[in-house]
Amino acid sequence: MERTLCRLYAEVLGLERVGAEDGFYDLGGDSISTIQLVSRARAAGLVITPAEVFAHKTVARLAHTATPAIGSARDQAADVPVGEVTPTPIMEWLREQGGPVDGFCQAMLVTTPAGAGTGQLTDALRGLADHHDALRLRLAHRPDGAWSPEVTAVGTVRAAQRIRRVETTEGQPPETLLAEQFTAARGRLDPRAGVMWQAVHFDAGPGQPGRLLLVIHHLAVDGVSWRVLLLDLAAAWASVAEVAAERPVEWQPAGTSFRRWAALLATEAETEAREGELPHWEKTLADVRPVVAGRTGGDRDTFGTAGNMALPLPGENTEPLLTRVPGAFHTGVHDVLLAAFAVALDTWRERHGWGAAGGPVVVDVEGHGRSHPLAEEVDLSRTVGWFTALYPVRLEPGRVDQGEIRNGGPTLGRAVKRVKEQLRALPGQGLGYGLLRYLNPRTRPRLAALRTPDIRFNYLGRIAAPRGAAPWTPAGDGTSGPLMAGADADAPLPYPLELNAVTYDGPDGPRLVAHWSWARGLLTEEEVSDLAHTWFTTLRAITAHAERPDAGGRTPSDLPLVNLNQDQIDRLEAAWRKKR
Repeated sequence: MERTLCRLYAEVLGLERVGAEDGFYDLGGDSISTIQLVSRARAAGLVITPAEVFAHKTVARLAHTATPAIGSARDQAADVPVGEVTPTPIMEWLREQGGPVDGFCQAMLVTTPAGAGTGQLTDALRGLADHHDALRLRLAHRPDGAWSPEVTAVGTVRAAQRIRRVETTEGQPPETLLAEQFTAARGRLDPRAGVMWQAVHFDAGPGQPGRLLLVIHHLAVDGVSWRVLLLDLAAAWASVAEVAAERPVEWQPAGTSFRRWAALLATEAETEAREGELPHWEKTLADVRPVVAGRTGGDRDTFGTAGNMALPLPGENTEPLLTRVPGAFHTGVHDVLLAAFAVALDTWRERHGWGAAGGPVVVDVEGHGRSHPLAEEVDLSRTVGWFTALYPVRLEPGRVDQGEIRNGGPTLGRAVKRVKEQLRALPGQGLGYGLLRYLNPRTRPRLAALRTPDIRFNYLGRIAAPRGAAPWTPAGDGTSGPLMAGADADAPLPYPLELNAVTYDGPDGPRLVAHWSWARGLLTEEEVSDLAHTWFTTLRAITAHAERPDAGGRTPSDLPLVNLNQDQIDRLEAAWRKKR
């Protein structure tokens, strides 16, 4: 079992070799790659959960809790994937934004095998849509304006009507042609009619690898889903390419249906335990400050008027940020990124005169929504759909002055530990906020009356960057990430300031890229650029701090069997270091 887990750790994290005592997060794992690990373990005949990976971390310890996947402990008989779907919290959030949603999508360009024809690709996509329920979603509207999603039956998607063929003289389409076809495909999406995806085949001619642009409405896909879809598209193609041999598609199980998950959320929203979380969320949103104090504007900005900026963190800074820094603080990279973001926001606001340093920072955090305790009652590791959980967090990293940032001083370490503990203290990993805000009729009006944050933070995890012409892998010129996003130009901008960060794993190693968007009616490009560089500077400073011999260490949540505060833990660790 240890040998299997070592292989899976290496496959998911892109490493040549992993030892039994290596920790998943010390090697660069995050919450999204944890879902990939769980999925691949199940395919290899082992059952593990995200919570077990987080708790045990190393191969040796996880091997003691893994169990053989004999049959299924889950009640699949109760899982009927076709029919009306209860709207989830993130669906209700999108509906409340108002404006058009037809073009709200994600897209990816992938390499197709040499000689692949449009007809064969159509057959593969038809199989993919039949296997994954979310690709057959239809968004009906009720007379009162409420949404009534529905999953249609297998075989109802006419794949031939969803794909277009475009001739190209070379495999990689020019950027202008790709942008033109992406915009056109996005315009053909029609959720009310059940048109949740479109495809464009860039055909480079006989014997040449081509490209396939997949454009999927965001209601049917998220970052985790793309990883599943690419694997299954390759499996579908393998069957289509050998059709003469009548080889069936070797589908891996699609997991718990999105429809069942949505029903579980609706039931969970009205439980006594969830309603008991209401005071926490009311306290979190009690005094949310605007992103820029004393400045008005930005409420009329749309996706079409928003400012956008993408900045890469060099690979030599990214690699230790994913491995050594989380390892030093016994946490995940998500916590480190958020701690640096909180410190950077505090510094930036003080620099521009928008608030005193050292106060709380309240932001909306977007999580993948698949690894909280409720999700462990089912198997979401291979379910395609939009599972995002959106919830506010109040971060109080403490004051960190510029000298500490320049020198990688100890207050940076204390800031990381504080934010780590504040995130660990979230009830139910944040799931309950959306349930109470959108699905519980008793708590919904109370939370709806509170001001929500102007800032959203999202870390999308690690995504494979374009790697040449390998079939069914992301394609591109290597200068930008493979995952694209779009929305209707007239759709209102939900946040005046938003940061979407992602790590692209390329042939030269990992590279963190920060995608910023902002309301031009409220912030200037220079102001956002200043914040972006302040965040990168803070990340570098935390990385430098983690190199110190006295850096890092445990926090109270790491030691649940003893009652110690942070100061006591720090003193014990300092005494232990002196004796070494």
